[in-house]
Amino acid sequence: MTARFFALSARPAALLLMGLMFAASPVSPASAQQSCQEDFQRLTKKRMAQIGVLNQLGKAGKGHMDPIAACPAARALVGIETEMLNYMTKNKDWCTIPDNVIDGFKAARAKSQGFAGQACSVAAKVKQMQAQQRSQATAGPSNQPLKLPAGPL
Repeated sequence: MTARFFALSARPAALLLMGLMFAASPVSPASAQQSCQEDFQRLTKKRMAQIGVLNQLGKAGKGHMDPIAACPAARALVGIETEMLNYMTKNKDWCTIPDNVIDGFKAARAKSQGFAGQACSVAAKVKQMQAQQRSQATAGPSNQPLKLPAGPL
């Protein structure tokens, strides 16, 4: 995301309204814009770092992610994106974030949620299969002697 989302509208009525809002507040529009940009850059940095973690998992698996490792990483990404969306929604007017930007981010977050759901579902199945294999391995062959066929051969 770039700083262009926080630019003031070029419409004169919007500028007048923004000027009146900020004239009544002790914070100048420039400092509000700077604060929004700093906050958003911090959140974006966290998000990009988490996307980097997922990309590394994909590279390590040569295009196939280990679902057990991907599940917590994808959930963390959804958490960060939820934090970003909450910030954008809460500060929509203060930071002059257009509705289409928020809607686009909601769609991106929904994709991340879908990916996390799939990864965690597969991870749960893999863990279940691994537990079954361990229990079968520890049980070993049954302690009962093998029955040989009886009767004429």
